[in-house]
Amino acid sequence: MSRETQELAERLRRSIKASSTDLAHELMSVLFAPLARGLGRLGIQPNMVTVAGCFVSLGAGALIATGHWYAAFGVALFGGLLDGVDGLLARESQQTTPFGAFLDSVLDRWSDSALFIGLLIWYSGIGAQMESILSIWALASSLLVSYTRARAEGIGAECRRGLFTRLERVGLVLAGLAFNQMTIVLWIVAILSTFTALQRIYFTWKFVQASQGE
Repeated sequence: MSRETQELAERLRRSIKASSTDLAHELMSVLFAPLARGLGRLGIQPNMVTVAGCFVSLGAGALIATGHWYAAFGVALFGGLLDGVDGLLARESQQTTPFGAFLDSVLDRWSDSALFIGLLIWYSGIGAQMESILSIWALASSLLVSYTRARAEGIGAECRRGLFTRLERVGLVLAGLAFNQMTIVLWIVAILSTFTALQRIYFTWKFVQASQGE
């Protein structure tokens, strides 16, 4: 049995009670580990991969804005690959730093925003008012999901839980690009991201209440 297969089996055993998002992250970490090791041997820095992934996602947003959705799907998928590798590379090469985590989080927001802004530009250009509004709603609610977590962690609450995290959100947008079903995807992203932000507000409120009761 190969090292990667052994790692996957062990991670799956530890993830039986984990959420679907946690399990997906475990699977991705095993699948991308060989690539991360290869990049480490080439001397590539994790922050370089993070920045490159952001630029790739900006390119995907530009392709969406100009109506090249199938090309945008391929480019965004590559950007997602880079996004999955940078953290692994940092851990594999023992280069994890607070600034690296900060940079990754900030550029993830730019990457997400690029996709929705691209959709907004495209739909505004063709006069699709409802889809334009949905693009703004999806963008705002997606940013709120991340912001609520950041603010919660700022007061000491662990707030990674929620129904619709970034992994599901990006995956659904990719599916919308691939199958040209972006209207329904925007409805789902907007509604479920709003719900997830509210969930995190509730989780944080419960944390504060429990802390005050100690």
